[in-house]
Amino acid sequence: MNINKITPKVTLVGAGPGDIELITLKGINALKSADVILYDALVNEELLELAPDAVKIFVGKRKGFKAYSQEEINQLIVDQAFLYGHAVRLKGGDSFVFGRGYEEIQHVEAFGIPVSVVPGISSSISVPALAGIPVTHRGVSNSFFVLTGTLSDGSLNPELKIAAKSTGTVVVLMGLGKLSEIVEIYKSEGKSEVAVSVISNGSLPSQRSVFGTVKNIENAVFEEKIQAPAIIVLGEVVNLQNDYRFELKNYLNK
Repeated sequence: MNINKITPKVTLVGAGPGDIELITLKGINALKSADVILYDALVNEELLELAPDAVKIFVGKRKGFKAYSQEEINQLIVDQAFLYGHAVRLKGGDSFVFGRGYEEIQHVEAFGIPVSVVPGISSSISVPALAGIPVTHRGVSNSFFVLTGTLSDGSLNPELKIAAKSTGTVVVLMGLGKLSEIVEIYKSEGKSEVAVSVISNGSLPSQRSVFGTVKNIENAVFEEKIQAPAIIVLGEVVNLQNDYRFELKNYLNK
C-alpha cells in the first residue's frame, strides 16, 4: 500500500443488538468499504465477514475485562485511520446509547479526520420487542426511560430512584448485577407488584427471557441462571407479552 495515497476517515457504526440482520444497510456498506475495523465485545463477529480483506482489531470491554482503556481506544482509532485509511468503529446497539461513541468521535475530529455516524438499532427497544414487549402502549404506558444500571465507578445509577416514581416503562441496560438494589428501590415506592422481565442475549438464538414481578424476579433470574448481557424491563407493558402470545422461535427460525 502506498502510504502517500492514504486518506484517513472514520465511520462510527452501530451494529444493532446482535442478530446480523439487524444492522442497517448503511452499516453494511461501511463495513464493506473498511480498511480496518475496531469492534466491541457485543458485536456479532459474523459481521466481520463482510470485510474479508480489512484488518480486524478487538477492543472490547466487558465486566472485569478491558482489551484497552477508553483513552487507548480513542487514540487507536486515530492511529489506525492514519495507517490504513477508512477505519470503521463497530459498536453493539447504537453508539450513542451508553456506547461512548460521542467521546470517540470528539477525539478523532480533533486530529482533523472526517467522521460519519451510522446509527444502530438500540437493544433498549429492540430486545423488549423481540420478547413480545412494547415499551409504550396506549392506555398502559405513555413514556419510557432508558437508563444504565451501573455508573463508571460501579455504583448504582441514582436516577433509577426518579424513574421508579414514574408510571412509564423503565428499561435498564447493564443492570443485572444491580437487580437486587433496583428491586429494593421499587419496593420502597410500594411497587412490589409491578411486572418485570429480564432478557438475556437479546435477538440471538440463545435469547432467554424470564417474567415476574418486582417481588419475585430475583428468584426467577436465579432459578433460570440468567446471565449478562441482559436488560431489565419494568412496567405494566411486560404483561402484554402474555396477551400477545409472542413466539420468539418464529423470528429466530425464519
